Amino acid sequence: MKKIKISPSILSADFSQLGNEIKRLEEAGADMIHVDVMDGHFVPNLTIGPPVIKALKKKSSMIFDVHLMISPVHKYIQAYSDAGADIITIHPEATNDLNLSILKIKELNKKVGVSLNPETKIELIENYLDKIDLVLIMSVNPGFGGQKFMPEVLKKIKTLKEIQNERDISFDIEIDGGINFDNSKLAIEAGANILVSGTTIFKSNNGNIKKNIELLKSK
Repeated sequence: MKKIKISPSILSADFSQLGNEIKRLEEAGADMIHVDVMDGHFVPNLTIGPPVIKALKKKSSMIFDVHLMISPVHKYIQAYSDAGADIITIHPEATNDLNLSILKIKELNKKVGVSLNPETKIELIENYLDKIDLVLIMSVNPGFGGQKFMPEVLKKIKTLKEIQNERDISFDIEIDGGINFDNSKLAIEAGANILVSGTTIFKSNNGNIKKNIELLKSK
C-alpha cells in the first residue's frame, strides 16, 4: 500500500501571509502544497494565477500540486508549468481533447492529474488511466472551501482500486473536499493515498498544523 500523503489546500490559508503559511506547512510535515486555481467560469469562484504560484515557488522546495478548475484549460497548461507546478490536474470536461492535454503536460515533464467531479463518471477517463499519474476525486462540488463531504464518492475510489489491480497499473488516488479526521479514515480505507484538506488543517486544534496533519494520516 502506498504511503499516505497530505496535500494542504492553501485556499484556507491566510492569503496576506501565503509565503509564511507555506513555510509553516513545510515545517509541520506536509507532503505537498495543493493550489486550487479557479476561473469564475468553469467553477463559480476566482482564486490565483501563475504569477502568485511563481512567487510562492521561489520560497519553497515543496511539490506544488496544482488543480486547474479552468476552461478551456489546454492553452493555460504551459503557463502553470512555467510558474512552477509539479503536478498539473485538469478536468476532462474542460478540454476539447483530453489525450492531447495529457500529452502536453507530459511533454513539459510534469506529473499528470485528472479530476472527477462528484457527478463525473469514471468511464470518461478509463481509457487514459495508464497514461496519468494521479486521479483526483472531488468529494464536494468544486468552487468553494468549507463544504460538506459527500460519502457517495468513496465508491469511485474503490472502483479505481479494482481497475488498478485488474490492469496492473499504478497512479495516485487523491481526494479533495470536506476532508476531516473522521472521513479521512474512510477515504484511506477505500484506497485514497493523498488527502487534500484546508479547513481541518488550518483551523482544527487551535491551528496546530503539525498535529492536524498527523491526525489525518492516522487510520
